[in-house]
Amino acid sequence: MPAKKIALITDSTCDLPQGILESLNARVLPLKIIYPNRVYNDRVDIEPREVYDRMPGQVPTTSMPSPEETRSLLEKLSEENFTHAVAIHISSGLSGTYETVKTVARQFEKIKVEVIDSKALSLALGFLVQEAGRSIQNGLHFDKVVDRVRQLQAKIKVFFVVKTLEYLKKGGRIGYVEGTVGQILDIKPVISINEEGKYYSYCKVRGRKKSINKLVDIIKELAAGKVINLAVAHGNAGEEAESLLHRITNLNELQVKEVLFGQLGPVMGAHAGPGLIGVAWCQVLKG
Repeated sequence: MPAKKIALITDSTCDLPQGILESLNARVLPLKIIYPNRVYNDRVDIEPREVYDRMPGQVPTTSMPSPEETRSLLEKLSEENFTHAVAIHISSGLSGTYETVKTVARQFEKIKVEVIDSKALSLALGFLVQEAGRSIQNGLHFDKVVDRVRQLQAKIKVFFVVKTLEYLKKGGRIGYVEGTVGQILDIKPVISINEEGKYYSYCKVRGRKKSINKLVDIIKELAAGKVINLAVAHGNAGEEAESLLHRITNLNELQVKEVLFGQLGPVMGAHAGPGLIGVAWCQVLKG
């Protein structure tokens, strides 16, 4: 039997820096940013700043990678002698990407593909991609790689706040977040992701400053005493996000092993609008 050669596939919403993706040898399926006069490949030929600069006048729609692109990637991997692939994608509750890849993979017989619904997004998805990539590089058996990703999935938490819910409503991504509550009173929901992989209101506070403070309180409460990897992501709100990162990494209650920090990609930015600040963390797996 020839040795197994395992490929790693994700999509552009994982928001991992290009250097990390390359170090993991991860293949990325870009989602699409759609303006009336042009379709862009997410993070390939459009950057986040370009999307924010056009808002609020122009808000693009988005779409998933096509079945043809997915099939073409699998064909390329087969030509490179990969026998197996782990594909980890944005939550099926937020995008059809997972279902598209799963359908194509089921019909593609040259490679055995395990398609995983992350039930997450952005750098929380990035945690899973990193775990898979490192496990592959450490020579773990295919089933063990998949097992470790699923173990880590159960240990990830995601919380974020937005300046306005308008963009989530427009894009149909509002999930179980109350879309009209408290706009006059400046009530801000702290949004998380449920077991369906859809957004819901974890709690509500009044005002932008208090909503960001609440993110600190939540991680202090839920991650105290654990060894964690931490991620802070933002949508054109770099200064506020850097301040939040500094506050969290200086909490005495936390043991932070690795930190990811970055700007949301164009697709995520289009969904949430400028001003999103999010924090994600995962408990570090043993072994």
